[in-house]
Amino acid sequence: MPASFRLPGMVCTDHLLDVPLDHADPGGPAIGLYAREVVAAGREDAGLPWLLFLQGGPGGKATRPNAGAAWLPEALKHYRVLLMDQRGTGRSTPATRQTLPADPADAAAYLGHFRADAIVRDAELLRRRLAGDRPWSVLGQSFGGFCTVTYLSQAPEGLAEAFVTGGLPGLTTGPDEVYRAAYPRVLAHNERYFARYPGDRDAARRVRDHLAEHDVRLPGGDRLTPRRFQTLGIAFGSSARFDALHFLLEEAFAGEELSDAFLRGVDAEVSYAGQPLYALLHEAIYCQGGASRWAAERVRAEFPEFAPDADEVRFTGEMIYPWFFDEDPALRPLRDAAGLLADRADWPALYDAGRLAANTVPVAAAVYHDDMYVDREDSLRTAAAIRGLKPWVTSEYAHNGLAADGRVFARLRAMARGEV
Repeated sequence: MPASFRLPGMVCTDHLLDVPLDHADPGGPAIGLYAREVVAAGREDAGLPWLLFLQGGPGGKATRPNAGAAWLPEALKHYRVLLMDQRGTGRSTPATRQTLPADPADAAAYLGHFRADAIVRDAELLRRRLAGDRPWSVLGQSFGGFCTVTYLSQAPEGLAEAFVTGGLPGLTTGPDEVYRAAYPRVLAHNERYFARYPGDRDAARRVRDHLAEHDVRLPGGDRLTPRRFQTLGIAFGSSARFDALHFLLEEAFAGEELSDAFLRGVDAEVSYAGQPLYALLHEAIYCQGGASRWAAERVRAEFPEFAPDADEVRFTGEMIYPWFFDEDPALRPLRDAAGLLADRADWPALYDAGRLAANTVPVAAAVYHDDMYVDREDSLRTAAAIRGLKPWVTSEYAHNGLAADGRVFARLRAMARGEV
């Protein structure tokens, strides 16, 4: 019998399911899939429709029900919510340096089954287990939105309605195009940051220069290099985290040395120990038939503003670089597997333009006008390519709008139902 527990206003129930590692080989090796059902207290026996939440990432475990996500209380007014830990994350069978095959080729082959197409097939097995033949609703945030578009492409019969926030992918946009559009957006967010904190130009330069001249070690013993320091700009795209770098920098030095508090804070931001799949598969989620070949690293050369030794420090964003697998101890054992994934050129298609053009599932999507992570123009082209999709373009929210304000989900639900 599934285990349950209570939180204020909620009842949570665990669901575990074995799914094929390779859905094309249902009799082959299996992995565990975990999902947490959440229902409003007192409505456990109500005939509520299901809402599957697909988390951002790749490699992100589902939101935990006590995390304060503003969308969840709003959704619980109408649905029985399912928080699925996508394969390889959270309480599903983990994919980490401790669990992946030791042979790089075997590890890369294993990881080839962890993109959106496999996640959708997992979701369909869960749906049949929990909802039978009834279609359910899906809410996709960021990469979860990418998965939702794959769901509409591969298994629209499983969906009653779909909601997307900050996650309409370019249907044919490859990794090079993704990063060629992303670097200017990150530069714009740098300018917004330094306009708010002009004194941080000198503070960032002082830290960068200190790191270039000294062998500075993070609490785990790995070195903090200038280029790794630059990756702290990944927080700029979230309103909840935009200011985090400033509060690190204002306590950066203890005398002439970088402070323990600063190094501890930086370590929490730059380590991929808790999310290795993000680093391993981030470029692969954009691949359909071609290799990424470390696109973010190659395209970075077109933007000298991001050079580690440039006059002004400019922080990078949602980019994964091959040297991560040298400098991050959690990734170092996976370096060769990551290289094989970067060179893989036979990734299958994730989206079906024909099925999307004939879509009959009600879909509403929030497109954040100044989203640092997902290109607005790509999103709008995809919105136009999905029949019946209702887009909401807004500059009121950053990429984390869904988590920040319950009205985002409420509006999308009303839009999908023709109420606004």
